[in-house]
Amino acid sequence: MPRRAAAGRGPLRIATWNINSVRLRLPLLKDLVAALAPDVLCLQETKCPDDLFPHEGIAELGFAHRLVRGMKGYNGVAVLSKRPLLLREDDPDWCGKGDCRHLGVSVDAPGGPIELHNFYIPAGGDIPDREKNPKFGHKLDFVAEATAWSAARPARRAVLVGDLNIAPLEHDVWSHKQLLDVVSHTPVETTALTAWQAKGGWHDALRHFVPADQKLYTWWSYRAADWRASDRGRRLDHVWVSDDLAGALTRHVVLKGARDWEKASDHVPVMVEIAP
Repeated sequence: MPRRAAAGRGPLRIATWNINSVRLRLPLLKDLVAALAPDVLCLQETKCPDDLFPHEGIAELGFAHRLVRGMKGYNGVAVLSKRPLLLREDDPDWCGKGDCRHLGVSVDAPGGPIELHNFYIPAGGDIPDREKNPKFGHKLDFVAEATAWSAARPARRAVLVGDLNIAPLEHDVWSHKQLLDVVSHTPVETTALTAWQAKGGWHDALRHFVPADQKLYTWWSYRAADWRASDRGRRLDHVWVSDDLAGALTRHVVLKGARDWEKASDHVPVMVEIAP
C-alpha cells in the first residue's frame, strides 16, 4: 500500500457523506476512513445537538480538528479534518431559520487556505408545488438565496460539497422522463441548481471525471427491496470547486459499496482529490 503524505502536505482529499445520524452510524466512519483516507470529511444529516456530538470516537479516527453545527433529531452538518480549520463567522442564516444546514470553514492547504462550504439543502417534501407544499417553497428559496450569495462573491480557492437534494442532469437519475415531476429532478429545481453553479463560478468536480452522458448516482432509496438489482439511483450529493481549482482535480471516488454496509445510509460517500 502506498504511503500517505504527512498531514498538511501533498494532495487534499475531501469527502462528503449524508450519514443519516452520526451517533447511529459512527462505527461506519472507520470503514469510510479505511476506504478513502480523507483529509477532510463533511457530514450532513448528523441529527445530533452539538453537546452530544461524538467527538471522542471521531478523534480516534485521526480527525483532530472538528467543527459542528447540529440540532436534535434532524438536519445538522459537521466538518472533520486532519488539517487545521477556521470557522467562517459571517456566512448567512439561510431563510432566517437557523436550521443547521450550512457550515463554512477555511482549511489549511498547500498554496494557501481553501474555503470549504458544507451544505444540506432541504429535501422539499413530495409535492413539487410551493403553494401546496411549503417545504418545496423553502427548498427553492434556499437555493435562490445561495445563488445570490455566490453571485455576489465569486469563488476562488473554494470547494462546495454536500447533499444538495437535486439531481440536475439527465443521467443523474435512473429515468429522466419518469422523474421530471418528482421532487429532486423537476425542471424548476434543476434550473435553479445549475444557475447557482454557473453564477457562483463553480465547476462540477464529479462530472469533471464522469462525462454527462454517463449514469452517475450517489443515493438509492431504502424502499427498494434490492437496490443493486433495480439501480434506481439519483445523484443528490455533489462536489463543486471554484474554476481556479478545476485544473487541480486529480481523482474522484463514489463509494458505491457503502450502500451495502450494515445499517447503511441511503447515500454513499463521495470524495475528490485536489493538488492545489
